[in-house]
Amino acid sequence: MTATPFLPYGRQSIADSDIEAVVEALRSDYLTTGPMVERFERELAATVGAKEAVVVANGTAALHLCMLAQDLTPSDVVIVPSITFAASANCVAYCGAQVVFADVDPLTGLITDETFEDALSLIGPQKRFAGVIPVHYAGRPVDISRISAVARARGAFVIEDACHALGSTGPQGPIGACAASDMANFSFHPVKTLTTGEGGAISTNDLERARRLRLLRSHGIERDPARFVGLGYGDGDENGAWVYEMQVLGFNYRLPDINCALGVAQLKRLPEFIKRRKALVAAYQAELAQSNLPVSWMAPAAGDDPVFHLFAPGIDFAAVGKTRAEVMAGLRERGIGTQVHYIPVHRQPYWQTRQLSPRALPGADAFYRSTLSLPLYPDMADGDPARVVEALKEVLA
Repeated sequence: MTATPFLPYGRQSIADSDIEAVVEALRSDYLTTGPMVERFERELAATVGAKEAVVVANGTAALHLCMLAQDLTPSDVVIVPSITFAASANCVAYCGAQVVFADVDPLTGLITDETFEDALSLIGPQKRFAGVIPVHYAGRPVDISRISAVARARGAFVIEDACHALGSTGPQGPIGACAASDMANFSFHPVKTLTTGEGGAISTNDLERARRLRLLRSHGIERDPARFVGLGYGDGDENGAWVYEMQVLGFNYRLPDINCALGVAQLKRLPEFIKRRKALVAAYQAELAQSNLPVSWMAPAAGDDPVFHLFAPGIDFAAVGKTRAEVMAGLRERGIGTQVHYIPVHRQPYWQTRQLSPRALPGADAFYRSTLSLPLYPDMADGDPARVVEALKEVLA
């Protein structure tokens, strides 16, 4: 008798084609920066509809480079929604600027026009509103029309945190096309829609910005003689074939050819990943609609076409008289893995004393109190959503 497989909340999908692509890269002349980097960037840019994509070591590195490219100062303030991974705010602190947290819709976890305006009102005359990082939480698109208009009118940037949203389409079009933003960043961690092992990327339509991101990605080193400013020797040692110039303080945030080979192979499978995730979410919706459980999940807004990275419904734990920890333990006993995304960042000890204008964020707290991420990944079986909901019925009974 075959044991029922454990269902984690998320998991990579690796096919023979992925393995073959990595093996081919291992047998090539390049393991670090080689032709697969440029290929992955080119194909990723085409996939999301942007002019440029810059691949980096991970999603946090992508966020950090986006902030570095803004030349932030200690008097600059960036608005970040509280429901996100810590890196969305940490990247601002890395660059010495300040964060004011925005509240979110308690049902979707997304920043709204109203919560953005509230956060903006807290930035006094001694500070400068530098920018905003809307987060497409779980793959659900944020409508950034109003946010973008306000930011651009004030000379501020809009950088989309799209780490959950590869393949999603919102009111501004495909996420990553940057129709109403300066840049968008992605994560390719194994539980995301596409994986490179670890990895991330930044998309943009500004070619000069992409050039600077690549400079910052690799120690701030320029190798193009046409862009040299001079080493001070004044002779042949200024422009020899070996010469490079470190022009800014950069980092080693490169993504190796091996990882990019996996990324190229996974991009070919992206349509099947998207189709599968949508089918599984539809199955969850159908099962929950018939379950009569105290579980809520917001359907996508009209016109949106999300590719959900997480299936994270809200559960009224008080109504069933059980704590979230008890429910998670009960599900685990039945072979169902779960997770919580996320503890509001404004509640984290580091940020409690460092955020600008600390205050209650009831939407973020309400969302956190009820959310629970259930299994969602392409290799789940057709019947797995029904299995998860049946387990929920037993645990919540």
